[in-house]
Amino acid sequence: MIRQEGKFFILDTEHTTYAFCINEIGYPEHLYYGKKIKLDQKTKDALVQPCEFAPGSVSVYDQNHKNMPLQDRCLEVSFQGKGDAREPFLRLVHADGSFTCDFTFESAVISRDREPLAELPCSYYADGEAMRLRICLVDKQYQMKLYLDYVVYEKEDVITRTARVENLGEEAVTIKQLMSAQLDFDSADYVISTFNGAWAREMGRNDMYLSAGKHVNGSELGTSSNTANPFFMLSKEHTTQEAGEVYGCNLVYSGNHREIFEVNEFGKLRVSFGMQYRDFSWRLGKGEMLEAPEAVMTYSDRGFNGMSANMHRFVREHIVRGTWKYKERPILLNSWEAAYFEINEKKLTKLAKAAKDVGIELFVMDDGWFGERDDDTTSLGDWEPNPKKLPNGIKGIASKVNDLGLDFGIWVEPEMVNEKSKLYAAHPDWVLEIPGKPHSEGRNQRILDLSNKEVQDYVIEAMTKVFSSANIAYVKWDMNRTMTDVYSQKLPHDRQGEVAHRYMLGLYRCMKELTEKFPGILFEGCASGGNRFDLGILSYFPQIWASDDTDAIARVTIQSGLSYGYPLNTIGAHVSGVPNHQTLRVTPIDTRFDVACFGCLGYECNLSDLSGEDLAAVKEQILLYKNYRRLFQFGRFYRSRSFEDAKGGSHGFLGELKGNLNQWTVVDEEGKQAVTMIVQKQVLPNMQTLKIKIPGLSPDVEYHFSNEAKKLDIKQFGDLVNTVSPVHIKPGSLTQSVVSRFVKLDGEKEDITACGELFENAGIYLSPAFGGTGFNEKTRVFQDYASRMYFLQSVENKG
Repeated sequence: MIRQEGKFFILDTEHTTYAFCINEIGYPEHLYYGKKIKLDQKTKDALVQPCEFAPGSVSVYDQNHKNMPLQDRCLEVSFQGKGDAREPFLRLVHADGSFTCDFTFESAVISRDREPLAELPCSYYADGEAMRLRICLVDKQYQMKLYLDYVVYEKEDVITRTARVENLGEEAVTIKQLMSAQLDFDSADYVISTFNGAWAREMGRNDMYLSAGKHVNGSELGTSSNTANPFFMLSKEHTTQEAGEVYGCNLVYSGNHREIFEVNEFGKLRVSFGMQYRDFSWRLGKGEMLEAPEAVMTYSDRGFNGMSANMHRFVREHIVRGTWKYKERPILLNSWEAAYFEINEKKLTKLAKAAKDVGIELFVMDDGWFGERDDDTTSLGDWEPNPKKLPNGIKGIASKVNDLGLDFGIWVEPEMVNEKSKLYAAHPDWVLEIPGKPHSEGRNQRILDLSNKEVQDYVIEAMTKVFSSANIAYVKWDMNRTMTDVYSQKLPHDRQGEVAHRYMLGLYRCMKELTEKFPGILFEGCASGGNRFDLGILSYFPQIWASDDTDAIARVTIQSGLSYGYPLNTIGAHVSGVPNHQTLRVTPIDTRFDVACFGCLGYECNLSDLSGEDLAAVKEQILLYKNYRRLFQFGRFYRSRSFEDAKGGSHGFLGELKGNLNQWTVVDEEGKQAVTMIVQKQVLPNMQTLKIKIPGLSPDVEYHFSNEAKKLDIKQFGDLVNTVSPVHIKPGSLTQSVVSRFVKLDGEKEDITACGELFENAGIYLSPAFGGTGFNEKTRVFQDYASRMYFLQSVENKG
């Protein structure tokens, strides 16, 4: 709901209120964003900051407004040159060389019509499903207009913002900075949480306080990046997963971005976010416009889980679209960690047969199938199948996979080219590089210049040929390097500051046309893992590979970080072999599966080399996931205990406990069914007792709580088994191997029936863990990197 009362604007969702007014100067002044409150014209004055005299040494707007120092106001947008020295929303250079901007209110329009951005992806809604407010500001001195759009998604408690600047004057101007949203808070008592990392350790949550000065988070790598995801949060100090105030913000963009947090001399916090502006320079001629990526904002007073629930609903309903929006994602096997570049039709068919035998539904041929691609130094750009590896082409291997009863998928990296390729030899001017100058390399490849429409056309044509060459059900779209020596050989030298953004516009055009041509294909985004996990990609591809790191313990942190802003059905998560290829860590196959369940499940290992015992385990895992797939992919997600809790600073015994366990829960929308999973880093000696609480359940519904029956391998007990064995069994011996095949010990069984409010508030004790003083069938053997999955079913629905 959007209401306008004079120059007072109130934006209400089901649980939040956002309010601003047009002040006496004509600037939009921010008044409130938080829990829903009743506001009208009569109560507006209570929110407007009073000021009779300007604070010393600050400048005022003009002689007629000596009581209006912009430096001490909370504003919706800010500009350079009129007294506000904080980070500006818009920064430009006029034809006369001046920097001053002065955009004041001209008009406002409220509508329910859908109006997408011209060249950028944005959230979508059916006509009448959401409300839009458009504020028009004008700079009368330079004949320019700035449009601010607010879209209110009531059910999701989300408000989006974007901006568009238009040049109506005769002379060109140069845009140096155009942000997407600005939030000014009247106090700075917030914890700023950003999500940072690197390849193979994406999305680590980092919390900080800012009492003065400026903190900048962002990417200058040409991608949204694994170093700094565009999603961030602001929360009160004691906010928990279940309670407290928190704001979540994100950007519908896949390129360079910047989030700026600034506390001024009056203790006000300004948060602005949008495109990265270092090296950005955009020439705006007469009649031309530039639009900013869409910003997404939500607020919850129900803790981080409440904020995440808002974001998850919004992404599922208004970002992800097309055939796969509500469709359950298939379980896949990817060939990469099984074969790397050494693939051929025979090997792939063998892997696909093994996949079929355990219940996998989709087989994906990864890198190595085209040109002379025996390593990463050659052939990118030459999208013709290698006849030695695939004598019958893509159609031949796809048909063999289909004949087994599996869908077929393929890996591509359309944005790249190797110097050792036919494409580079024919079109050296199609890449981002400075002619005649040394180039800084990344993975032996160059980036195609997607700011060039001719290159876009080639990518669309080449990928159309690949995707239509066989019955392809899935495409993994990769992008394996960051931008260096950013220079388009197509653009003049004075417009090189436009290249990075024009690249993104070109990429979005390619993605849009290809997904519209092939609406049935499930596209999965990838960029060296999670180097481009963002809402821009999700506007075209319904899921993204979270990380090249498939280690289960590392994935807990990565997937937890992603879960703050992104729903589980957008997260690609695979079970891989051990020792893990990225960490050499050995984790139980149960743990690898349990963690991967909280995402779009796949396998990335050589099934042909697995033991019979592990293959049997995989088969059981897949049956279980299929039974709960809709719940895992579309259920309401909750974080409880977390590895990141170890950052709390506790020492000694409490320090060992804190951050040692991670717990995730998914609950169906009706509150009838739930799964909760715990995973442990290290076993703590003589800690038998563990109590867990399960969030999100219906308070008055009675649930049956159980676990999957497990059989324990005697090898786990080493020579302790000799205390009960009638014959001596030497650890590591042939005897131990033979006995372990036929003798299994019963694991603990949980069987509790109680109402939802007991599980959520009082919690329940699990079976006692092994503590070195005895073992029976009621003992929970829970060692390093162990996990457990527990199932809750409403009693009325049981069976």
